Amino acid sequence: IPWKNCALSGWILDPDRKKMSKSKGNVVVPTELLEQYGSDAVRYWASSGRPGTDTAFDEGQMKIGRRLSIKLLNASKFVLGFGDTSEGIDPSKVTDALDQSMLDRLGDLVDEATAAFDGFDYARSLERTESFFWWFTDNYMELVKARAYGEYGDERAVSAHHALRMALSTLHRLFAPFLPFVTEEVWSWWQDGSIHRAAWPTAAELHEPAAGTGSAACDVATNALVIVRREKSEAKRKLRTAVLEATFYGPEGELALLDQVIDDVKAAGVIHAVNPHGEGATLSVAVELEPEETA
Repeated sequence: IPWKNCALSGWILDPDRKKMSKSKGNVVVPTELLEQYGSDAVRYWASSGRPGTDTAFDEGQMKIGRRLSIKLLNASKFVLGFGDTSEGIDPSKVTDALDQSMLDRLGDLVDEATAAFDGFDYARSLERTESFFWWFTDNYMELVKARAYGEYGDERAVSAHHALRMALSTLHRLFAPFLPFVTEEVWSWWQDGSIHRAAWPTAAELHEPAAGTGSAACDVATNALVIVRREKSEAKRKLRTAVLEATFYGPEGELALLDQVIDDVKAAGVIHAVNPHGEGATLSVAVELEPEETA
């Protein structure tokens, strides 16, 4: 036998869940799809089908792939706008608790994605990487933004800059097999050579600067921001509405972690003051919002 491993793909199905074939006249020529959504978006759809299972033709998935590609472009532009990227990445400068916690979480993702590829489950690798990416852009980048701009001093800003670059470098390489063109483009903005010749990331290079922090601090910061935003939404107020005072309640361990990341939570949640915490079964918050302007 001239090979060690064998992977079988399933059929491509039409919207009625019937196998596509020329004889049935239900095939779709990819040319128009490539022109409409781009090669990366079509490849994203194809990569979402697990080996050995049939995959339905779905333009909705291609739209998601295109949105993901555009978001990766915009996130890369945002991250690379901080500091001097010619300095490269210095893991020793990542000293803030939220940044270390994010890298620890990212290191776990690298382990998951690598194990999935080793098991030929590329769809799971994409799924887990995409899930982390949306958390990274929707939560971590919002939490760290003010600090990255220097609101809490140069040293803490530098920690954010290097953590953001480490994450970006890792995400570029994790996405490269699925979004080869957009990752090649954003990689060229700040790295030499092709991303497709770059080394695959390792969990060790992320866990080391994390210094055993663990991912829990990230989870607490994210949950705190989510519940503050929820209070504003339920009050039918804009997310940028200032919180004059906030009091958090929760388990002692979570509140201790919250203290480590509270500056980032305050900045992202537009919180002016945080009162002493109270005990609670789960993390919750009581807020006093700034008064609405009257006409």
